[in-house]
Amino acid sequence: MTHQTVRDWDRALVPTGAGRTAAPDPACPVEAALEAVRGRWTTLVIRELLHGPRGYREFRRTLPALSDKVLTERLAQLTALGLAERVETSGFPTRVVYRLTARGEALRPLMTELYRTGTELLTTPAR
Repeated sequence: MTHQTVRDWDRALVPTGAGRTAAPDPACPVEAALEAVRGRWTTLVIRELLHGPRGYREFRRTLPALSDKVLTERLAQLTALGLAERVETSGFPTRVVYRLTARGEALRPLMTELYRTGTELLTTPAR
């Protein structure tokens, strides 16, 4: 007879079976959240979009060190994940803006908590 360990899951940390994985799994809610914000500059692009729709010019003004290549990649990533959408305005000249979808707006509490946690980590000395 083999001995099986019964894991006592922290219900606040892992409230459902979806997070009780033994390896990284795209179906895990934590992995899905991390996928949404992965990549350098992604959190800053999301932060800008949380303030409302943005065109390329607004991104260039607020994030001047962000290269066009990386901005294009991040906007494509967020669009592919259904977190942002590309909207062309009518008229001449046509203007393109990006805005968060309802799914993207769901990132607001995560971004707030990341900021709060980062502040705590930066101000609490390591042991």
